[in-house]
Amino acid sequence: MKKYIISSIKIIIPLGLGVVLIWYFIESLSDQEKKDIIGAFQRAEYKWVWLSMIPAVLSHLSRAYRWKFTLQPLGYKPDLLNSFFAVMAGYLINLAVPRLGEISRCGLSSRYDKIPFEKLLGTVIAERVADLAVYAIIMTTVLFVQYQNIQDFLNNLLSNSKFELSGGMVIAILGFLFLSGVAGIYLVYRVQWENKLFSKIQQVLRNVISSAASIFKMKNKGAFLFHTVFIWVMYFFMFYLCFFAVPETSGISFGGALTAFILGGLTIIFTNGGLGAYPLAVQAVLVLYDIDKVSGGALGWIIWTAQTVMIILLGAGSLLLIPVYNRRKNRLANAA
Repeated sequence: MKKYIISSIKIIIPLGLGVVLIWYFIESLSDQEKKDIIGAFQRAEYKWVWLSMIPAVLSHLSRAYRWKFTLQPLGYKPDLLNSFFAVMAGYLINLAVPRLGEISRCGLSSRYDKIPFEKLLGTVIAERVADLAVYAIIMTTVLFVQYQNIQDFLNNLLSNSKFELSGGMVIAILGFLFLSGVAGIYLVYRVQWENKLFSKIQQVLRNVISSAASIFKMKNKGAFLFHTVFIWVMYFFMFYLCFFAVPETSGISFGGALTAFILGGLTIIFTNGGLGAYPLAVQAVLVLYDIDKVSGGALGWIIWTAQTVMIILLGAGSLLLIPVYNRRKNRLANAA
């Protein structure tokens, strides 16, 4: 019963937050702005949205192909199509229950490629750590390059209070986060916890770090790192191409687009696939780059809708096709 309640909360809270943010977005618009957003959707050049699907699919194919590099040292060679189907099915399930997609992805690959589930889960953790590292590098770069705009953005969020961020305060916050990270690493590797819960958390963190370190020990680490960077480059171009769909956003600077990309990505962590939060984040960033609220909001919804529909279609198709593909593959293998 307790597990059922916790599982339900994990679904309801992100979903509820997304619904609240959608309500807030709609309520914050005047009647004229609502009409203008509908007009922006009607004027949009959707050829750019369709074009953005190319880097999107390439990123997912690259993620499926990259998986084999973490499994090869363990003696396993997953089928590429099975890996792709599993990746897309995982994305689909993540829309409903965040983080459950990784478990489902491993479950599908284990079933059809006959690879032990725990081995698959370890490689997925290693992949996520590598992705997180690239995301952190991009975020740090944006923080330094777009420093003033990010400070203005944070001050806009705090505009209803008397609190205002100064340059020194931002540096102090970043310094605190860095020192916290160093302290966290020290606690994981140097402190021996007597408390069973802390000891278990420590062991989990050690396993995650160990999985990440295994990337640099693999035979094809260069190829793995190439695909990791390629995936994120394709993610960005999937995002950036959509800017040309709305005339008012087509002239955005590279730095502005990259800042919106980073903040939009963060919202996916806290809500189901960025529901409600993603368009608001994109809109909030673009306002700082002299893009009007209506155009920024319309673009945010166009990007989020395109990505979500693609995941639903490819994810649902993958769940349907993976058993059909494997039955046919087994039939051909038996005939041979």
